[in-house]
Parts: sequence; structure tokens; C-alpha cells
Amino acid sequence: QVQLVESGGGWVQAGGSLRLSCAAAERTFRNAAMGWFRQAPGKEREYVAAISNSGAFTNYGDFAKGRFTVSRDNAKNTIYLQMNSLKPEDTAVYSCAASWRSQWLGPTMNFDYWGQGTQVTVSS
Repeated sequence: QVQLVESGGGWVQAGGSLRLSCAAAERTFRNAAMGWFRQAPGKEREYVAAISNSGAFTNYGDFAKGRFTVSRDNAKNTIYLQMNSLKPEDTAVYSCAASWRSQWLGPTMNFDYWGQGTQVTVSS
């Protein structure tokens, strides 16, 4: 069973920044397409960003463009989500996801493995 563990969430004031991490204990992590998603209370899960296995390709949800950056370090089996200029509406549980079906999945919810998530709270 693939295990994905997110960290880095917390409380921040509007305009602030956070960097989320997602670690996987998989020797083939470098072959996995990865993604970030979020879910706010009472709302459906929302696509945030995706990254290809090598990091050469990235994609963002409209709200994330220009503010969020996804990256990965395959030597550390970790992907990151740098979030800047945070807004109260960014408050949500942020989760990472992985798939080995393809090296690049793009903007899709169709990932195979999911982490438990980390809470991000942005106050006004």
C-alpha cells in the first residue's frame, strides 16, 4: 500500500505564505505523476496543481496560477506546494495524490493514491 504523508499546514494571516510537503516511501517515486488537491468544509474536492514524474510539466487550477508553485525532489521522494499571497478562501485541507499509471496526468482528479491531508487556515 502506498503511503503519502503531507506536512507543513498551519495557520497564517492573509497575504502570508506556506510550503506544504508530501513524502512517499516508494522506491519508484520518480516514476509517479503527482498532484495537489484541497477540500474546504461543505465543498467538493478541488484540483490545485499537478506535476509530472520528472517535474518538467506542471499545471495549476485557475485560482492557483501566479500564487502557488508545485515542485518535487525525487532524491527525497517529496513534492512541495509553495503557496504565496494566501487568501481566506484558500482555507482547506490540502492533500497530495499519486499515480503510477502515467508519468503525467495533468489536471485531473483521477489519481490512485491519496494522503490524509494537512489543514491550512488563512485568517483575514
